[in-house]
Amino acid sequence: MARASRLTRLVLPLSLLALLISIVVATAFGPVTLAPIDIGRVLLTHVGLGPVDPFVSAATDGIVWSIRLPRVLLGVIVGATLAVTGATLQASTRNVMADPHLLGVSAGAACGAVIATVVAGNLAGQWTLSLFAFIGALLASAAVLILGGWRGALTPSRLLLSGIAVAFTASALANLMLYLGDQRAASSVLFWMLGGLGLARWSLLGVPALCATVGIIWLWARSRALDAMMSGELSATALGIDTARLRRELFVVCALLTAVTVSVSGAIGFVGLVIPHLCRRFSGALHRRLLPLCAVYGALFLIWADVGARVLIAPDDLPIGVITALVGGATLAVLVRRL
Repeated sequence: MARASRLTRLVLPLSLLALLISIVVATAFGPVTLAPIDIGRVLLTHVGLGPVDPFVSAATDGIVWSIRLPRVLLGVIVGATLAVTGATLQASTRNVMADPHLLGVSAGAACGAVIATVVAGNLAGQWTLSLFAFIGALLASAAVLILGGWRGALTPSRLLLSGIAVAFTASALANLMLYLGDQRAASSVLFWMLGGLGLARWSLLGVPALCATVGIIWLWARSRALDAMMSGELSATALGIDTARLRRELFVVCALLTAVTVSVSGAIGFVGLVIPHLCRRFSGALHRRLLPLCAVYGALFLIWADVGARVLIAPDDLPIGVITALVGGATLAVLVRRL
């Protein structure tokens, strides 16, 4: 028993080490494969820990620093955020199939992206797509809150049913606008709806990184409350927890986090559904351990899913949602058989 406890405590440090190694190694993959040593030299140069290396070409420097590293780091941010929100929603709704996309947030963001592409054009420059996607996600979240809490408490079943209703409605509106609008825009919107990290730039990372850090810390600070809610409404109420208020707060934070990530990466599914189940096998049910491990494993999963998206049909990009759905679906099938 003591040995198992020590192994559990070692999982997170080892996973963090694997994440750091993966960030460097994954940056090497793409249409042009680079040596990890060259990537290390570029990173040391740009962070001020080494002189400009004459053996690293300007093209290699540009590929690593301006294109691939921001993309890998965006994968870290999005993967960690989706995995943590998925674990939180599964606890707050006591539903093992709960997922950020069941809240209708992704469908709302997709609808906003379609409006940006078909109607708004280049209204806000390079931020147009992300801005409209974020607005769509927030509107969808507000609709779910209103429907779920209409004339009653925000219960788990009402929350999920409201999310499904909003998701179907938003998807129908997006498909209608695509059908009636410019058909040339359909391909770009379809790629965005399936998810991708191709928009990653250093200027785009600041807001998602800040929101993810603050949001994940806020959720982790409520680990004990999440543990109590997993035990049931009566147990949580007996501990003095206002379950309706806490569930509403958790939903709002999770919806905002999902909206931010979807607005910069598109609708990437299965991360928030599958990763928490995998992590529970290493960390147990306590959210004090589960949430940090979900953040690391979600980041690892999305980093390597993006590597597959880059190399499988290089030099073109495969939508990352295809990779996550294939891997996530197979993993979920294995988990279901073992339950």
